Amino acid sequence: MDEQGLNDAAILLMSLGEIEAGDVLRHLSPREVQKLGETISKTRAVSRERLGAVADRFVTATAGQSLFAADTGDYVRAVMKHALGEEKASILMDRILQKADLSGIENLKWMDAPSVAELLRVEHPQIVAAILVHLEPEHAAAVLVKLPEQQRAEVLLRVATLEGIQPAALEDLNEVMFRVLANGAKVLTASRGGARTAAGMINLLGNGVDTQVIEAIRNHDPDLASEISELMFVFDDVMKLDDKSIQMLLKETASETLIIALKGAAPPLRNKFLSNMSSRAAESLREDLESRGPMRLVEVEAQQKEILRSLRRLADEGQIVLGGGAEGGMV
Repeated sequence: MDEQGLNDAAILLMSLGEIEAGDVLRHLSPREVQKLGETISKTRAVSRERLGAVADRFVTATAGQSLFAADTGDYVRAVMKHALGEEKASILMDRILQKADLSGIENLKWMDAPSVAELLRVEHPQIVAAILVHLEPEHAAAVLVKLPEQQRAEVLLRVATLEGIQPAALEDLNEVMFRVLANGAKVLTASRGGARTAAGMINLLGNGVDTQVIEAIRNHDPDLASEISELMFVFDDVMKLDDKSIQMLLKETASETLIIALKGAAPPLRNKFLSNMSSRAAESLREDLESRGPMRLVEVEAQQKEILRSLRRLADEGQIVLGGGAEGGMV
């Protein structure tokens, strides 16, 4: 959701009242709730005209949608298949339909990264890996940063080699969930993990930690380290995206984020973005880039990572493909 979408959603929720807004938020992910909460807290007076415009857009966007489906499971499956294709729809439906079995891990998703790291610090790396692959990549990466360096490398090594959760690990995982979360987590049978998952987590570590982890894995398994490195995606790799993907990414990126991110980009990459914008928008961006003074590298990298997060989300949703034709994920 872009900045305007967040602001509109916040205004709409504020207009509903506390109880109705709470009912809506219960159906959103932790990350969505957090973003909306932050936006609502920053929202002050809203004019009647603005509220009317937001309501009109909402009515227009939802006017053609049916409120009922005879069999919601079949309905969602059919929609996903039509939108994403058979393979990606199957993967996503597995994740959706198994959500009820992840009550213990769902609680972890609402906890901040330091708290999760503190809970997992004394657990076996295999257990930590089995838990982290069920968190959002950004959340998992934030947890990993808080773990000791040696444990972090061991966990990511297991994430990269995890093709499924073995019965013995499941028993340990259940024990951890009962003991730490007291929520009676059920058996997790989804196939998760692998080099692609590890690459996604490492991509979000930054600050030199990513390099340390790759080197630690290389000392244990050089071939696996090379595979993970090839799957990692850096900002310069945006050049590999097709024009349609760039245009979708632009819709998800705030203007200020793009300006700062491109201050540290090579001319060809800048032109890649500019060529996928309207002439008016491109000219405005050029002026902003020229008028903006020198930026600290840490600020530029932070905004580039923000764009990469949007890119990863679009890829995970199956809306774009990153790199050499692979389906979804980071390549």
